[in-house]
Amino acid sequence: MKNKVIIGTRGSKLALWQAEWVKSQLQKRNPGLEVELNKIKTTGDKILDVPLAQVGGKGLFVKEIEEALLRGEADLAVHSMKDVPTEFPEGLHLAVICEREDPRDAFLAQMQDGRFRIAGFSDLPIGAAVGTSSLRRACQLLSFRPDLKIVQLRGNLDTRLRKLDEGQFDAIILAAAGVKRLGWADRITEVISPGTSLPAIGQGAVGIECRTGDAFINDLIAPLNHADTSVCVRAERACLKRLEGGCQVPIAAHARIEGGKIVIDGLVGSVSGDRIVRAHAEGDRKDAETLGTGLAGDLLSRGADKILAEVYGRCINQIDPP
Repeated sequence: MKNKVIIGTRGSKLALWQAEWVKSQLQKRNPGLEVELNKIKTTGDKILDVPLAQVGGKGLFVKEIEEALLRGEADLAVHSMKDVPTEFPEGLHLAVICEREDPRDAFLAQMQDGRFRIAGFSDLPIGAAVGTSSLRRACQLLSFRPDLKIVQLRGNLDTRLRKLDEGQFDAIILAAAGVKRLGWADRITEVISPGTSLPAIGQGAVGIECRTGDAFINDLIAPLNHADTSVCVRAERACLKRLEGGCQVPIAAHARIEGGKIVIDGLVGSVSGDRIVRAHAEGDRKDAETLGTGLAGDLLSRGADKILAEVYGRCINQIDPP
């Protein structure tokens, strides 16, 4: 038996929190196991001044880590599931999906004298500046409040909170899971209901990727898989795979287990938020991925195909101008 394994991870505080959590779980189950973190800078970490949609979206935060796995410089990789593409390089696979944190989005307003300046999303003043780097969030918020000024927000959590407190934004929208994991739950003004902002595919879940042929590592990490989370996230990812395009697009899906069944909602919207297509599906948990694929088909038949064609065309022109 090996007594040392290397985890490939990004170097952000949230990525390190996730990698350290996996490390602690492995060591708790395997006393004497040495676990080392290999911090890898990804393309997404290097490009902070350009919207992700313009530089490729999915895969920007995992490609270099996957290359390290294939070179043997890491034995496993810990990812935020919402960053993981639906296709894997030959020789790698998604082996484990850990128990999910809160999958919803969080609304964070400025603090003044220990109190929130704005009580919640519905209390934003006309023309308020809201920071987010997510087309999915922007699309849904604008569908409710087309008057809002959506401003690009990149960087780690500390940077985003600092920009908020400096007054660059009236509010910012973040994933509740990351805020909670890093100990900033008291800064959440309001957790936004999925009816207002349907979460990103895989949001709040941590995945572990490794080499398909490494039996030792696959067996080592298997106990960290959370059955309910895995079923739900795989359903969401099946929906995404059916809809997938060449860049970030306003796509959302959220699955959960209710009464022993899997229930999933999906959404595709225009970037401006003026058109949103929604669909809902329920079924047996053993049919999770089929359910997700069917949900995508339903969305496409309701008009999502036209929205996606427009968005993909625009992205291709941005990435590779004529």
